[in-house]
Amino acid sequence: MECAGPSVYTVDNDDLYRGLALDYVQLELPHDVSVSEVIRKYILVAKPGIIFGNLISTAGGFLLASKGAVDVGLLLATLVGVSLVVASGCVFNNYIDRSIDGKMVRTQNRPLASGLMSPQVAMLYAIVLGAAGTALLLIKTNVLCVAIVLIGFAVYAGVYSFYLKRRSVYATLIGSLAGAAPPLAGYCAVTSSLDTAALILFAIFTLWQVPHSYAIAIYSFEDYAAAHIPVLPVVQGIAAAKKQICCYILGFTLVTPLLTLSGYAGYLFLVVTGAMGIFWLYIAWAGFTTADNRIWAKKLFAFSILLMTVLNVMMSIDVTT
Repeated sequence: MECAGPSVYTVDNDDLYRGLALDYVQLELPHDVSVSEVIRKYILVAKPGIIFGNLISTAGGFLLASKGAVDVGLLLATLVGVSLVVASGCVFNNYIDRSIDGKMVRTQNRPLASGLMSPQVAMLYAIVLGAAGTALLLIKTNVLCVAIVLIGFAVYAGVYSFYLKRRSVYATLIGSLAGAAPPLAGYCAVTSSLDTAALILFAIFTLWQVPHSYAIAIYSFEDYAAAHIPVLPVVQGIAAAKKQICCYILGFTLVTPLLTLSGYAGYLFLVVTGAMGIFWLYIAWAGFTTADNRIWAKKLFAFSILLMTVLNVMMSIDVTT
């Protein structure tokens, strides 16, 4: 569940996070480290950018399902519970990736890679976060919501981070499935069931995740190559990745209007997200003639964040009742 962006588990989207100096056995603070610094670093190791992105998408799914009749208490419980499980997945990801993070410029200052947090502390912290989030969701939401969140966690921390990331060019695609878990969980926290809108949401967020992640991989191409991570741009080349990006964005642009056509979102949602999807495809297509792949990939990535934020806002406010 690796999205600084709006989704959990947005794949490898957390290059600005830093670590924490703390010994898990003695639990003593170094004399030159303040309590506020320790708290700040504990927050950073859980990747707040990714948590915030998933808060937006979880709220979007929840408000779409609510159709204007919002249960504020349930909304807050869902947001907090999902955020805790997402944070747990992010800490587990740092734990699992500690052997390769030191090889990449953008990740070498992460807590475990830089030696500022012990693996034992990271594991304990992740377990506590995950247990707290799961317990809150079990008490306040429903079994389906909890199952979706835990499946997303397992795909991200287990299938993607622990196994596929180092072994398969398809890791990004599998990881994208976890990125669709938060909005789906938010939706099902209200409905307690899977319906057409839930399936459309799952397709939208999965299709969005892949070009978003490939943009990161192209921008950080040298890092991924140095760490021997088999992402598509490294294995099959940047040109092949650009073709895949265009295909997934086209799929995203075609699937998103289904929320309106199926009667779940309004026509303002259709117009705004449709226009932005077409513009995202325009940016992607421009990559075939760009003189600088890094600058182009950065633009593609930045617009993907803006697009997903607007999409979540629009499906929250322009719903059918």
